[in-house]
Amino acid sequence: MSNVELKPTEVRCGTEPEPEAGPARVEVLTARSVPLGGPRAMTVRRTLPQRARTLIGAWCFADHYGPDDVAESGGMDVAPHPHTGLQTVSWLFSGEIEHRDSMGNHAYVRPGELNLMTGGHGIAHSEVSTARATLLHGVQLWVALPEADRNAPRDFQHHVPSPVALDGGELRVFLGSLGGVTSPVRTFTPLLGAQLVLEPGASVTLAVDPGFEHGVLVDQGVVRLGEQALEAAELGFLDVGAHELTLTNETAEPARSILLGGPPFGEEIVMWWNFIGRSHEDIVRAREDWEHAADRFGAVAGYPGDRLPAPALPNATITPRRNPAPKRGQR
Repeated sequence: MSNVELKPTEVRCGTEPEPEAGPARVEVLTARSVPLGGPRAMTVRRTLPQRARTLIGAWCFADHYGPDDVAESGGMDVAPHPHTGLQTVSWLFSGEIEHRDSMGNHAYVRPGELNLMTGGHGIAHSEVSTARATLLHGVQLWVALPEADRNAPRDFQHHVPSPVALDGGELRVFLGSLGGVTSPVRTFTPLLGAQLVLEPGASVTLAVDPGFEHGVLVDQGVVRLGEQALEAAELGFLDVGAHELTLTNETAEPARSILLGGPPFGEEIVMWWNFIGRSHEDIVRAREDWEHAADRFGAVAGYPGDRLPAPALPNATITPRRNPAPKRGQR
């Protein structure tokens, strides 16, 4: 998915010194609404990046959308656009999206199926919701690539994780390991990505890597993470040190969440529009390459329209922007 804001902000992300140890506290991140192109734009709810937090592990971007009636909104129609320095993770709850990219892949994103695209040095793709489903509902996530791999070649992976029955719910692990299941999908840093559905009133406890930061993005219902209740579209962040996550459905209906995790990303990155680099100059160069149709990004065949032009760069260089240091007593 493209970041289609006309004036995207430049963000420099990094890590803070280790805080003092103390009892874990869940930080609640609320979403902001972003229109996804056009006058009848579908609106997405963006929880990453934001001022309160820019990274959870290597996860650097999280859009949550729907359920959206495609007949009313026009659905998703994102023309060919570029990416650098990242992997895109597409995961649907309902609907269908047609994907085309500059590797020649023509694939579909369907509920419960992972599509992961690597755009290290450069890739382009388009995303269009199809008419075969009336409701579009899912998440689009980005993963920052580490310095050693940020110019990795283009790649595309598809995986259908098997559901894992839990006492009180169901788990689908699309990246990393959880609940005794390991995804075969290749990533460049250790990651966790999973869908958890909890039965009404149910509670589950999952063993997790204490070296990971974790995020719980609630799609539907009210989910309590430890002692903190999270409403739909809220993302709960838990710092490193947790050996387990206890999640409880506080409602009389099934609750669904996306679980994210990874070790703290120990590098500064710069995000602007659809590019991730390490400096303002990286972003300027990527934008110029896209505007001049450089071979770096290739071409997307089969999309019935023009590609997205890059927004204008702001008249300023990047200033550091980091995750705030946790308050005393928060790990």
